[in-house]
Amino acid sequence: MSIEDRMNADLDDAAKKAIVNLARYKFLNFGYWAGIWVHLNRISGQKRPSPFKALVMAARELQSEEDAS
Repeated sequence: MSIEDRMNADLDDAAKKAIVNLARYKFLNFGYWAGIWVHLNRISGQKRPSPFKALVMAARELQSEEDAS
């Protein structure tokens, strides 16, 4: 297995673990694995799009609704 293949597998694994932890209301663990994904993405040089973009956009929408109230 090449380093690139291993990095891709680790990125996929970190994203999956982050989502699983979020689904289980384990927010600290979600943050840990999301941070691991960001770090691996940076050092890999691949610049993959974030698998958490939809979650961030949903949170921003909720925040803007609260700010408007």
